[in-house]
Order: sequence, then C-alpha cells, then structure tokens
Amino acid sequence: MVKKIGMTSFFDANGKYLPCTVIEAGPCVITQVKTNEKDGYSALQLAYDEKKEKKHLVSYERSF
Repeated sequence: MVKKIGMTSFFDANGKYLPCTVIEAGPCVITQVKTNEKDGYSALQLAYDEKKEKKHLVSYERSF
C-alpha cells in the first residue's frame, strides 16, 4: 500500500520531459485475518498510516 505525496518531473539524458508521481511506501500492519473455517473465505485486512481521529463522537464518548 502506498500514499501519494505529490507530483514532480525531470528531464532524461535526451532532454525529454518526464512527469512522475512521488509516493511513500510504508509498513503495513495486518489488522484482521479471515479463515475458511470461520468466515468461509481466506483474506487479510491491512492498515497503513496513522489512525485518523474521529470526526463525530457517539453519545457515550461525549460524556467523558
């Protein structure tokens, strides 16, 4: 999994203009494992980057 950082460009040895995308490839964490026995299929759920702060709080979270 990667995250797009931005765009840049450069010229090759022949002077041709080459646009390119700058990406960040980071460590991925396995957050969930699905198995044939329990879920009927095999899969891994991956996470990348920091956990985002919630925009909306549920009622029990507002009381703290």
